[in-house]
Amino acid sequence: MAQNDVYKAAAETENLDQPAPFYERVKIIIKTNIHSGQWPVNYRVPSESELVNQFGYSRMTINRALRELTAEGLLVRMQGIGTFVAEVRGQSALLEINNIADEIASRGHRHHARVLELTQVYADAQQAMAFNLPKGSRLFHSLICHYENGVPVMLEDRLVNSLIVPDYFQQDFTRITPNAYLSSIAPIVEGEHIIEAVNVPREECAYLEIDEHTPCLQVNRRTWTGRQNKKIVTSVRLVYPGSRYRLEGSMHK
Repeated sequence: MAQNDVYKAAAETENLDQPAPFYERVKIIIKTNIHSGQWPVNYRVPSESELVNQFGYSRMTINRALRELTAEGLLVRMQGIGTFVAEVRGQSALLEINNIADEIASRGHRHHARVLELTQVYADAQQAMAFNLPKGSRLFHSLICHYENGVPVMLEDRLVNSLIVPDYFQQDFTRITPNAYLSSIAPIVEGEHIIEAVNVPREECAYLEIDEHTPCLQVNRRTWTGRQNKKIVTSVRLVYPGSRYRLEGSMHK
């Protein structure tokens, strides 16, 4: 299909009532190539010079289109190497506490989990403080890697208050996620999040199938249950490879 025909089809798809700025026209054509599968994941996008010749627009226009598509997560630009079609990254709600299996299913993808650890521990001073419990209190610990279409997208390192959820240790977390189980047993009434960029230890890199220099997003979360007498039910550390996952959120008045 000629580029003018591609633009015409893309413009009709976008329902453009007014002529789009040149850089938006370039973005529409590139998006059409990506979404149609003509440019698959990891496809090397033509250089800026090639796109200038192809579209007849200025280098500044092409550069802006590529920069904005990179910011939107559709392209990856590698200095000195080129620009490539990015892997589709999942995204998770930042302010809500969602079940990752449901998020993955909503994208039409397949979720499965690998249980790396499921043990009971006795709270050290820091853990006891996190749960407002005496030192030495019994907690359950689970370490689970979650996969989307066979690719690791989240490592879940969780502690659970055994007094509130005594049967946690007996669950099959390859069939139900801890989030789904805990929500059914001890509904959340309050939560707190701390988000930071981290590099994770070598062992966790192996679980996530990333190298040691891959930046990750880490969410530390505590949640409470019980409306009359609130208690901390779980403390969890969620690690997302930055190249595969995105956290987003919104606020409404």
